[in-house]
Amino acid sequence: MAKKGNRIQVILECTEQKGSGVPGMSRYISTKNKKNTPDRLERKKYNPYLRRVTVHREIK
Repeated sequence: MAKKGNRIQVILECTEQKGSGVPGMSRYISTKNKKNTPDRLERKKYNPYLRRVTVHREIK
């Protein structure tokens, strides 16, 4: 039986790469508790295309 709860999977996408013109897109999958954090998640993660740590924001 599947678990019932407030944890959902979200996709984090790099915000700096869209305007830079570099091909590819850095994305990560993470989980969050939608009851505790109803707003969009934002984390600093490594972007292998830009070769540095950038801000990744949750997408729909």
